[in-house]
Amino acid sequence: MTSATILPGATIGILGGGQLGRMLAHAGNRLGYRFVTLDPTPDSPCGQTARQIVAGYGDREAARELARLSDVITYEFENVDAEVAAMLEAESYVPQGSALLYTTQHRLREKHALEAAGARVAPYAEIASLQDLREAAERLGLPAILKTATGGYDGKGQWVLRSADDLDRAWEEASRAGTALVLEKFVRFAKEISVIAARRPSGEVRTFAPAENVHVNNILHLSIVPARIPDHVRAEAEGLAISIAESLNVVGLIAVEMFLAEDGTLYVNELAPRPHNSGHYTMDACRTSQFEQHIRAICDLPLGDTSLMTPVVMVNVLGEHMESLLQWLPACDVEAEKLGVEPKVHLYGKAESKTGRKMGHINVLAPHTGAALAWISQTDIWRYDEA
Repeated sequence: MTSATILPGATIGILGGGQLGRMLAHAGNRLGYRFVTLDPTPDSPCGQTARQIVAGYGDREAARELARLSDVITYEFENVDAEVAAMLEAESYVPQGSALLYTTQHRLREKHALEAAGARVAPYAEIASLQDLREAAERLGLPAILKTATGGYDGKGQWVLRSADDLDRAWEEASRAGTALVLEKFVRFAKEISVIAARRPSGEVRTFAPAENVHVNNILHLSIVPARIPDHVRAEAEGLAISIAESLNVVGLIAVEMFLAEDGTLYVNELAPRPHNSGHYTMDACRTSQFEQHIRAICDLPLGDTSLMTPVVMVNVLGEHMESLLQWLPACDVEAEKLGVEPKVHLYGKAESKTGRKMGHINVLAPHTGAALAWISQTDIWRYDEA
């Protein structure tokens, strides 16, 4: 693939019209770029800020129309059609390419690529039958997690196996997915962290500060930055993200999700070749946001300074939180003033609030992360206890 510098004034095409595309367009508009998005949902979050082609991700003619209108094409989530991405790569300019998309869309291919990059992954086995599952469960030990190799997010497509009694039921449900399956040994971890790295075609790589992530009901709830980890773990995590970005020839962003085991070992859990929920803190807390950095990388501009300017906790706003958020928003927040925190609200423009659906997030800027966590726990927006 021949790289090209794409200057402001050009049009960036986005495969996908969700909130990540919306925030990419916001960042790119400030740099002077125009945007067009392809998404099947009319008036999508990105479509509210960019021209939209309303069509399915597998619609080749719609994809060709996106290419005709664009000087460069990117994608905002990895479940777009890899064959369409490959077609666009052949017929237009897609600096991220389709190879990384093909790899990260399949857990087994992704694990093989991570191992080739020198990263440690949790012990795993490919599962093609109930007998495979029984043998792998005995070999790896329980508890373990059975996952679909493709699809699945926010806990979907996963079955936790705690005893041999769980195997038959899990196989019966998982085999209906019609995709390859993988069994992963459960890693007893002290923390979940993630590092986002950016790489441009010329080879320049930069990382953002690691985020410490807390999930509730398998959905990301909090990202705490700086992560509460030792300096040597921070350095190792950033080094892993850099080596993975270089090994996979990433262009744009790569989010590297990791488990920090109780013994201090880092395991890479999965990759996302795009902006990531755990990087939303960068929008208000870093000199350069992950979204601007992605635009810079795919356009082969010098990467921005990723320095953290303030401690921050990012907290997701789901559908069940929207009513409380909208009641809180117009009021004077005395507790925020007392704690010295500044909550920055980002809403995605989604038409319908559903339980578990990501509707927005708040970046709570603070003198220290403890103050941000205290504010989050004291508000009425989130109806469950924070970890």
